[in-house]
Amino acid sequence: MSEEKNNDQVEKENLSRRRFLRNSGIAVGGLAVGGVIGSVIPWNADTAENSEQQQKETKNYNHALMYFNQSEFRTIEAATERIFPQDDNGPGARELGVAFYIDHQLAGSYGFNARDYMQPPFFHGEKEQGYQGRLNRREIYRIGIRELQNYSHQNYDSGFTELSEEDQDKVLTDFAEEKVNITTISPSNFFLLMRSMTLEGVYSDPLYGGNKDMDGWKMRDYPGNQMNYTEIIEGDFKEIPPNSLRDHM
Repeated sequence: MSEEKNNDQVEKENLSRRRFLRNSGIAVGGLAVGGVIGSVIPWNADTAENSEQQQKETKNYNHALMYFNQSEFRTIEAATERIFPQDDNGPGARELGVAFYIDHQLAGSYGFNARDYMQPPFFHGEKEQGYQGRLNRREIYRIGIRELQNYSHQNYDSGFTELSEEDQDKVLTDFAEEKVNITTISPSNFFLLMRSMTLEGVYSDPLYGGNKDMDGWKMRDYPGNQMNYTEIIEGDFKEIPPNSLRDHM
């Protein structure tokens, strides 16, 4: 009789403990959550609707500034949108996150010209030789952005980001055609550098900040980074969805 009572008591204690764990939220999917967090998680709420909502709320932590300040970023974002604008074919540079790509590149070794010979003497190079100056790319951008704003204020009484798209195009065209009087940098070299990096941001792997959701590739039907084509190399042409480097992790 005594042993039977002990068994009943043990069973009641186990039931009580399981009830406590369930109600307090300590055990959630095998993970220790605990306290207030566990108590607010809705049980049996793993529905398709909740899952879709969670995906929408997921932040893109790759879209964070590493070099530009907010004002510089907005200027480059506006300029790159005019270089690669949104149209019927798809999104433009702003929606593709191109300005983030440029910001991240300038924050790293590319922005410091780490792989280029940057020692004096500095001579004016021929057009075929490309850039021959002492300033690195991040310095060129910082000066170029300031001069974009100065030129816009001098000729249109507004900052570059406040101009109409038509006037922004005129300012960029003046830079491209060397119609802007700047002594520190070449206006056309700055424009060409920005244009080149804009196209890189549109079509590079999303890992680097641009080409958001691989939409740049999708506009070109480009397959991105595929591991191999052995299963489709023969036969009729096949369309395949693009892959990012992240998809192979």
